[in-house]
Amino acid sequence: MRLNTLTAISPVDGRYRKKTASLSSYFSEYALIRYRIWVEIEYFISLCELPLPQLQNAGSPALYESLRAIYRSFSLEDAEQIKTIEQTTNHDVKAVEYFLKERFDALSLGKYKEFIHFGLTSQDINNTAVPLSIKEALENNYFPMLTQVLDTLKQYAAEWKDIAMLARTHGQPASPTRLGKEVQVFISRLEQQIERLKAVPLSAKFGGATGNYNAHTLAYPQVDWKQFGNRFVSEKLGLVREEYTTQISNYDNLAALFDALRRINTVLLDLSKDFWQYISMEYFKQRITAGEIGSSAMPHKVNPIDFENAEGNLGIANAILEHLASKLPISRLQRDLTDSTVLRNVGTPFAHISIALQSLQKGFSKLLLNQDAIRKDLDNAWAVVAEGVQTILRREGYPAPYEALKTFTRTNESVTEQSIRAFIDALVIDEQIKAELRAITPHNYTGI
Repeated sequence: MRLNTLTAISPVDGRYRKKTASLSSYFSEYALIRYRIWVEIEYFISLCELPLPQLQNAGSPALYESLRAIYRSFSLEDAEQIKTIEQTTNHDVKAVEYFLKERFDALSLGKYKEFIHFGLTSQDINNTAVPLSIKEALENNYFPMLTQVLDTLKQYAAEWKDIAMLARTHGQPASPTRLGKEVQVFISRLEQQIERLKAVPLSAKFGGATGNYNAHTLAYPQVDWKQFGNRFVSEKLGLVREEYTTQISNYDNLAALFDALRRINTVLLDLSKDFWQYISMEYFKQRITAGEIGSSAMPHKVNPIDFENAEGNLGIANAILEHLASKLPISRLQRDLTDSTVLRNVGTPFAHISIALQSLQKGFSKLLLNQDAIRKDLDNAWAVVAEGVQTILRREGYPAPYEALKTFTRTNESVTEQSIRAFIDALVIDEQIKAELRAITPHNYTGI
């Protein structure tokens, strides 16, 4: 039975299927099988290219293309055939090997089929297939979506660069800022973390049953198998080979990648909460979609659900990424099976991130700047110019300026433009300095 989104256990394959469907090309069971086929085929081609003596007459450019067509045109029916084989083998990678042997027979390559999976263990396939799938998901799905969010933020930063806005520290009115600059803070943070993410090597284990090329070296001692493995992993798969491993990947680089994703998510979480707060403060109103309901009981409500949706999904993604990063690098002795079952969930945080990024974009598209509310907050916050006033007085050597402004602002229930001007007028200072102080307003005291 084909997947019915109403009966799916996880919302990423149910309610949010339309938002996550593209990820099935990288993280589904079908996709994992396809990537395994990819690695096995390219490995066989690389053995032919060495060449091994028994494979000297096996390869040709035309043959290689016909072999690559097996994974390039891999279908659901092919995957189902492998799952049928697995019912007998009870081993998923061995089922892939047997499937390929059948294909080799069909291509009249039967005499070479024992060089499929030659000298390998299942983790040589899994620990190359999974990072390869992550590499492609990052390039084709994650980075384009994140770039779209970043581009939107850059557009807003430029558009709002001159919008003076009351800042809040500890929830209290603080020295004014500019809305565009506050957006730029998130742009800067994201760009730095994206750079760190891209710097993490996507590495793979490829070295036989315990990482030493035991079987390879025994069969062909004259071949430099380390060099072969390095070239195969880098040139055919675009990954970096981990030279010293057990039966499985060390997963340290994968853990670093998950941590880097988590830091980006944390920045986006912070952003989501700030925009939610700005909407609550009415600095932004939201475009109303015809027929859309904000509350089942309160007809007037237009809730910031897109930013809440992003926040929730980023939180779930981070919880899973944290577990993956802390668990995967730990394995008993040369290998236990815990990494395998955990690694099957690697697509889940990507799905929640995808939902979050799409929700952020939708939330951004609804924003309507409400400059009246922003200006009103500034007009009602004349106390924030006290910092500027006392700083100028410090410059001029006025005695205890901080203490003077502290007493003034805390003994006045409401600091207004008029009370500030009266305070300035009463100062015993040069008239030119007074003019400089009178020019300070919550609207222009925004720094650079």
